[in-house]
Amino acid sequence: MNSKVGHIYLYISDLKKSREFYKEFLEILGYKEILNEEWGCAFEKDDTSIWLEQVSDKYIKDRYHRKRVGLNHLAFKVDSKENVNRFTKDFLKKNDIETLYESPKLFPEYSDDYYAVYFEDPDRIKLEIAYY
Repeated sequence: MNSKVGHIYLYISDLKKSREFYKEFLEILGYKEILNEEWGCAFEKDDTSIWLEQVSDKYIKDRYHRKRVGLNHLAFKVDSKENVNRFTKDFLKKNDIETLYESPKLFPEYSDDYYAVYFEDPDRIKLEIAYY
């Protein structure tokens, strides 16, 4: 059986702020915005989509933390170390977004050529751009 990720769906606390963040971030990776509504937005590339929806007021006080049960992070694989560095320059540094773990750098504990940059979205969901 052949498969791939069809879509990722995230509830976020501030749709305006997260849409701006993800729109620029995902367009650098080749995603196109396919939906922009009052309640949420979506981006798509190669039949994989990423959806963002404004969380309801009922749940907004329950903040996300990657150390709890559930999602730890989302990783996007690119085709070169240079592309990790270009993303870091063109998105993270341009927008003054701090990186985690003193990245970008090699992570030999994963594999000899694993090179990545880690950062967080406006809700502190950890994201990764990696070459390996």
